[in-house]
Amino acid sequence: MVGTLTVVLRSFTLRSVCLAACTAAGLLLPATNAHASNEALLKLLRILRDRGSITAEEYDELRVSAEGPDTGPPPGTGGPVVQTAAASSTQTPEAVPKVLTPTEQAISGRLQAVEAQLAKQDPEVAVKKALSNKWYERLGMRGYTQFRFTEVAQGEGAALEVPADRSVNENESFVIRRGRFVMSGDVSEHLSLYAQADFNASTGAADYSLQMRDLYADVNLDARKAFRLRLGQSKVPYGWVNMQSSQNRAAFERPDALNSAVEGERDYGMYLMWASPVVRQRYRDLVSQGLKGSGDYGSIAVGLYSGQGLNRSDQNGDPHVLARWSYPFKLPSGQFVELGAQGYYGKYVTSTQAITTDGATFTPTTPANGVTDERVALTAVWYPQPIGVEAEWNVGRSPELSEDLHSITRKSLTGGYVQVNYRKAAGPRALFPFVRWQYYDGARKFARNAPHEHINEVDFGLELARWTELELTMIYTRTFERTRTSLFPYTSTRDANRVGFQVQWNY
Repeated sequence: MVGTLTVVLRSFTLRSVCLAACTAAGLLLPATNAHASNEALLKLLRILRDRGSITAEEYDELRVSAEGPDTGPPPGTGGPVVQTAAASSTQTPEAVPKVLTPTEQAISGRLQAVEAQLAKQDPEVAVKKALSNKWYERLGMRGYTQFRFTEVAQGEGAALEVPADRSVNENESFVIRRGRFVMSGDVSEHLSLYAQADFNASTGAADYSLQMRDLYADVNLDARKAFRLRLGQSKVPYGWVNMQSSQNRAAFERPDALNSAVEGERDYGMYLMWASPVVRQRYRDLVSQGLKGSGDYGSIAVGLYSGQGLNRSDQNGDPHVLARWSYPFKLPSGQFVELGAQGYYGKYVTSTQAITTDGATFTPTTPANGVTDERVALTAVWYPQPIGVEAEWNVGRSPELSEDLHSITRKSLTGGYVQVNYRKAAGPRALFPFVRWQYYDGARKFARNAPHEHINEVDFGLELARWTELELTMIYTRTFERTRTSLFPYTSTRDANRVGFQVQWNY
């Protein structure tokens, strides 16, 4: 159909084609086909207008011609005149068939063939076929927003601080924690794009900003799309919970033990990923079925990444090396179980700031090429069908402020989390209660001076969704201990309680 119309448009003026189309549709075809013709023609005209192929004025002129009955050519066109039979007092007047020029007859023949094709298929399908070779038509947009409120019952010691959650602050009230918009799709069979922006990101200052979260390309190396090369800024494949989208996660924030490896979860890098088509489908099912899967980051992933964190430039020209294995098993009962192991090695350059103690002010020293940063972690997930368990634990060595506060050295770390949850779903409605314990004993390398921190907390939460596009989550957190890492002295808060409420809308 598109090819036929293209030939016609190249041979005659757009106005002449539309007039001939109206003539053929109104006089040469049955009424029902004429109606379908007008509808399809109007839709095509709108597409041409929206794409800039015709002007708005041309569209209005052509629309009038397509919608209304043909009463003859517009003044000044010089077209043939419609002849009618003279009416007498004893005869019913009958219209004489319209006389078409040879050119209009040729156009009418072509249009009749188009009409026959239109009658056999849905106009929506025809439009999609016409646009199928446009790469931008293959991109989709989605996103979510999290609106949060937290109330803290202060415990002993320093003011409670949760670096990833700015709502945990006595001076805060309502907070938009995340405002994410994602654009993604397949440009071609071999290239996929993914871009995500956060309209409420934190730069570490008091203000919020628009920030790049993801911007990468997947190069599919084979026809089955089993092998992929990922290039750009994306999530670092370390830790199942780090891979899990915040849109799917039940708890407000990721556990510090895993997230301290890559705060913000993202970095510049390149990874070679492999997963069979069967496994890739399982990853998709774990998300689409509401089981809160981590997404598709391959069964095996190896690669290099900067190591300095989200939206930060490299500081030593020495990228981190990473490897990850993860596999989602499907038991005969239909139960999904995922096991994984991951690790990385590199050197991290810690940012420092002055410390004042005992009347003296000094800045800790750090090697110019960084300090060894290495970890390994194990993952085990029993998906909630209806009862689920998540567990991850990692150990390693990381840059950390020395005990005398004068230098950044390498020290050991350990920590992880365990979460037990239950999922009850009936149509779009879902109920998801959970309990999570997290523990971490090690450095927060992304904080200035990389101070040591100790975290021991329990979350009791309930996520409710009456509609898939709207979720409400309520969490009570008991903090047995949490170190404040933003200000010296790095003291801890103990026996604190907080209650948080969050509304998330998906689009």
